[in-house]
Amino acid sequence: MKLPLFPLQTVFFPGETVPLHIFEERYKQLIHDCRTENLTFGIPVYINERISYGTEVQLVEVVTTYDGGEMDVACVARQVFKIMTFDNRMDGKLYAGGIVQFLDNVNDGDPKTREEVLHRLKDLYTLMDVPFQHVVPDKFNSYMLAHKMGLSFEQEHELLQLPRESERLQYILDHLHTTIKVLKEVNRTKKIIDMNGHFKNFDALDFDDFKI
Repeated sequence: MKLPLFPLQTVFFPGETVPLHIFEERYKQLIHDCRTENLTFGIPVYINERISYGTEVQLVEVVTTYDGGEMDVACVARQVFKIMTFDNRMDGKLYAGGIVQFLDNVNDGDPKTREEVLHRLKDLYTLMDVPFQHVVPDKFNSYMLAHKMGLSFEQEHELLQLPRESERLQYILDHLHTTIKVLKEVNRTKKIIDMNGHFKNFDALDFDDFKI
């Protein structure tokens, strides 16, 4: 399938709202075409000086239009794709385009793994002293909180490429285990540092039955 393309140095996951500020002429034209022709477009992730994967998005509304023609628009992310070809300009257009292949999303997430991910995520938020909003496990999927669990840009891009929900949940779970372990060690180190220079109470040892 051929899609108009709007490369950005960010990752959008299916289901999330995509707010965009449109100011370049080529993307003003793109939004106009989306409104008049009911088009969707793709946001490929620009990473390591290349684009290979991205997310199809659909225009929901133009929130604000400014005097100079700039716009704030809201879109919703839909499907993940792999880029097969890229053209700097689509035929007769100012914006880029290319042929993409959509990934087949396999919804094979295990309920126990979802619960464990949420449990670990709550542990992470507790360690960071950040409020955690309860999520019903049956309603949870790997994309919902992907931006709110400390994944790096590179890790988010890797997560985007995984077609199976089971793989994504396990990827997140591995990340949370590692991050929680590091945070616990950091907190332990902070406590040790805080203790330095303070008088400490130590229990005296009883040497009556002491042996070497």
